[in-house]
Amino acid sequence: MYTIREGYIPFRGYQTWFRICGDLHNGQTPLVVAHGGPGCTHDYVDAFKDIAETGRAVIHYDQLGNGRSTHLPEKSPDFWQPSLFLDELNHLLQALEIADNYALLGQSWGGMLAAEHAVTQPQGLKAMIIANSPASMALWLEGAAKLRAQLPPDVQQTLLAHEAAGTLDSAEYKAASQVFYQRHVCRLSPWPPEVQRTFDAMDADPTVYHAMNGPTEFHVIGSMKEWTIIDRLPQVRVPTLLISGRYDEATPEVVQPFMDHITGAQWVIFESSSHMPHVEERSLCMQTVSDFLAKTC
Repeated sequence: MYTIREGYIPFRGYQTWFRICGDLHNGQTPLVVAHGGPGCTHDYVDAFKDIAETGRAVIHYDQLGNGRSTHLPEKSPDFWQPSLFLDELNHLLQALEIADNYALLGQSWGGMLAAEHAVTQPQGLKAMIIANSPASMALWLEGAAKLRAQLPPDVQQTLLAHEAAGTLDSAEYKAASQVFYQRHVCRLSPWPPEVQRTFDAMDADPTVYHAMNGPTEFHVIGSMKEWTIIDRLPQVRVPTLLISGRYDEATPEVVQPFMDHITGAQWVIFESSSHMPHVEERSLCMQTVSDFLAKTC
């Protein structure tokens, strides 16, 4: 069994919550897990703590504005930029004294953040896992449009009508959105408690999600709408594992640029999963990540 330590790290006058499962300094390269959103919490990616059973320490944290970290609902949308979260990640690595030796796993938006981090070629980054992430939001929107077109016609009509009217908080719109989420975000029914906790937290404080993404996974109108990292991917210099699900909202087209432009990248598609193989096929996903890390760092 592993030890668990939780705490807070001061960052720009605010607080970043973290949790360490295992021993950071036992000789194994620790794994840092960056959650998605932008605007989710660590809860839904909690499963990656299973990797601590192998002896490798696993660090979860809640990004600023989310979960147990400081919430800032009064901040304007332009406050919430990738550079903020890059600075927070670097600060976390320094504060935990692992900046010279760590692996990084980012899920969805967390994978975008991990890629942004990796292209700066940090000396201590030994390996990276990009899980269910797009290399560009333009590709993400194209993929989402195709998946939306496969929804039942009445669901599509409901989504379009409420988006046109701006009534995105209506119960009808949320119910129609859930049809998409059940197909392409998490196919388990009911959702595991840790996944539900994240979505409940986002409903309670959607500040970051609305500022950077928008009201839903497929209606992106926030500051990340034009984001891309494709042209910078050749700068990644570490072993990289790509993960996606067969029914993922991160469609193959959005993942492909990572494969095309990161030298030596590996890609595993989980056949029974959508956007969350770490809960939909938990054991297989943990084994896949653990095996990759064992070979690379």
